[in-house]
Amino acid sequence: MLPQSPTFPALQPLTRVRVAVDCMGGDHGPSVTLPACRSFLDAHPQADLVLVGSAQALQPAQGWARCTLVVATEVVAMDDGIEVALRRKRDSSMRVAISQLKPGQHPAGVGAAAADVCVSAGNTGALMAVARYVLKTFDGIDRPAIAALLPNMRGGFTKVLDLGANVDCSAEHLLQFAVMGSALCSALDGNEQPSVGLLNIGEEAIKGSEIIKRAGDLLRTAAAAGQINFHGNVEGNDIYKGTTDLVVCDGFVGNVLLKTSEGLAGMMSQFIKQEFTRTPLSKLAALVAMPVLNRFKSRVDHRRYSGGALLGLRGLVFKAHGASDAYAFERALARAYDAARNRLLDRVHDRIRNTLAVVPFGPTAVDRHLPGAVTHLAADSIADPLAAPPHQAA
Repeated sequence: MLPQSPTFPALQPLTRVRVAVDCMGGDHGPSVTLPACRSFLDAHPQADLVLVGSAQALQPAQGWARCTLVVATEVVAMDDGIEVALRRKRDSSMRVAISQLKPGQHPAGVGAAAADVCVSAGNTGALMAVARYVLKTFDGIDRPAIAALLPNMRGGFTKVLDLGANVDCSAEHLLQFAVMGSALCSALDGNEQPSVGLLNIGEEAIKGSEIIKRAGDLLRTAAAAGQINFHGNVEGNDIYKGTTDLVVCDGFVGNVLLKTSEGLAGMMSQFIKQEFTRTPLSKLAALVAMPVLNRFKSRVDHRRYSGGALLGLRGLVFKAHGASDAYAFERALARAYDAARNRLLDRVHDRIRNTLAVVPFGPTAVDRHLPGAVTHLAADSIADPLAAPPHQAA
């Protein structure tokens, strides 16, 4: 366990939270995002929304209380490449929504941002690249990571990162993920000393690739200095047991893990449905068991866990699933609201700063021998010589 120390002082929650929403992103766009925003506003009286989209799409939101409309003339499609999102669609709803997080965007205050957090269901690669370009990363963090929640048998959630932003990771990256993920746990759960597990093929420190072994050494060093609460190596089943609060892995493994989990949950639900509809007697049993089946369906419903955080940026961005319905998108909005209200961005910054003082992991040393993720390279290499066009308030 971490030693008792003032390393992570308590942070007062924000009294109001402003959420910027890319209303055009995802498979369904405004037909999903606007109803979700309406429900979210009704359930969160301390929230304000900045809705970004085309003038026509935002028309139904005219006159909504606690809501500002910002017009963007372009949309990043789900199949658009990173270069298209960065170079050609400079007035996209995605880019304009992310830009609301930059200082100087709020009309009522010099230097203030128009929003505290941004939510989009758009193209993941484009979102990561645009967010990294517009917002930049914290000092000491060269690659943002995607963190999400998976249900566990303890009745809570295990936070896992990276889930696909970085295919090739160094040991230093995994340490960065552990630091940023610990901040996420503290913001969402109020747990200032979340336990951290390193995903591996066995619990023993001698197992795994050289990168994993090196990462374990770095995590133990950071733990000895009181910066993280490192449990040790964990295996895939530990995620669902809830052995640790947080599990870190590279993006390749994390994305396979996520898609496999979604597929398994869908298959189990389908198997149960098939068995209960196989005979007239099983259909009768299904009627009796319906309350139990509905609770089971709710527990494995991936929509409940919508909203992955893009950690490491100088702004708070959350990614909803591209196929989100209104319920899933509202859950992503609620998760983003909770993270911003509990000052996730400040927590990430403070933990990175403190850990850097003990275990340096700057980008110069980190990426020297690695090819890097596609989004990482693209965001760095594509120039942006022209100022973004002005955005008209609707």
